[in-house]
Amino acid sequence: MSAPLAGKVVLVVGASAGIGADAARVFAQDGAKVMLVARSEEPLAALTKELTDAGHDVAYTVGDIASADSVTAFVDATVERFGRLDGAFNNAAMGGAGRLDKVSEEDFDRIMAVNVKGTWLCLREEVRVMEPLGAGSIVNVSSIGGLRGSSGSGAYQATKHAVIGLTRTAAHDFGPLGIRVNVLAPGPTETAMLDQLRQAIPGGVEARIAATPLRKAGTGAEVGAVAAFLLSDRASHLSGVILPVDGGFLA
Repeated sequence: MSAPLAGKVVLVVGASAGIGADAARVFAQDGAKVMLVARSEEPLAALTKELTDAGHDVAYTVGDIASADSVTAFVDATVERFGRLDGAFNNAAMGGAGRLDKVSEEDFDRIMAVNVKGTWLCLREEVRVMEPLGAGSIVNVSSIGGLRGSSGSGAYQATKHAVIGLTRTAAHDFGPLGIRVNVLAPGPTETAMLDQLRQAIPGGVEARIAATPLRKAGTGAEVGAVAAFLLSDRASHLSGVILPVDGGFLA
């Protein structure tokens, strides 16, 4: 059986670490040609070397999803390098903790610019180059925090609710163009962001893991495997789906 992403070009936004880096590894192993994007060059270069040394076709470019010009540039760089864009994994985001009335206006604006506006900019530019192909698959990353509320990270959760709203609308807007748009809602996943949340809300992460039927946090590779399915032709009739990858937390 051929690799599920064989022949596909996939853009991974937010690929320097955590879920993005692990998902990029999964996509490459599943046969995709992968363009890595993040703001920090050093980890991108290291991951690109790791994957190319393993025989995969991978490149990287530095970019910031909060900048419209930057998003246009890295989408164009993907097409210039690989000739087309078949799939995109919009994972870049910033976290944030604190009671809503204690969040500064500057922090609120920044998290909205990255998590909400940045996702919209990625969608806009990815669709621009997918539309002439008449096909494509985009996977956005929200969170279980985009499906419920809890205390201590309201600004972040608001952005993740917004990503779900963007995805649902995008599925309607772009479905007639042959472009599918879905969204993942990971639960606690072992990343640097989870470690930051552990420090900001003592005991909060452990409480969520204890309330998870599988009694464990997820891994970036587990999230990446679900994203790979949605990017593949095996998910050809799925669009507008909100898929928790949460060990059963929302069950």
